[in-house]
Amino acid sequence: QVQLVESGGGLVQAGGSLRLSCAASGSIVSINTMGWYRQAPGKERELVATITRGGRTNYADSVQGRFTISRDNAKNTVSLQMNTLTSGDTAVYYCNAGSTTTRFPGDYWGQGTQVTVSS
Repeated sequence: QVQLVESGGGLVQAGGSLRLSCAASGSIVSINTMGWYRQAPGKERELVATITRGGRTNYADSVQGRFTISRDNAKNTVSLQMNTLTSGDTAVYYCNAGSTTTRFPGDYWGQGTQVTVSS
């Protein structure tokens, strides 16, 4: 099994930046794709960004150009740099991990971290 723990959430002013981090532990040899998803009040959980072990990235249109996902395979971490934040980015952000490069979301989820953008 894999455990994912997010950190870095908080309150930020509109236009500001925030960096989320996720640390993976457990059966980490099974991890290939990692990513971030978010869920706003009253909405379904949606993809934010994913990254494969080889560094291939995928972004939601709503965050393209503002958010950057990265990972450190040696440290088993994935990060999400969020810039030019707006109130629309307010959500609980969840780290995710899976075993393939094509199937996502994967089977493993973090507990979530709250991101609140004030107007």
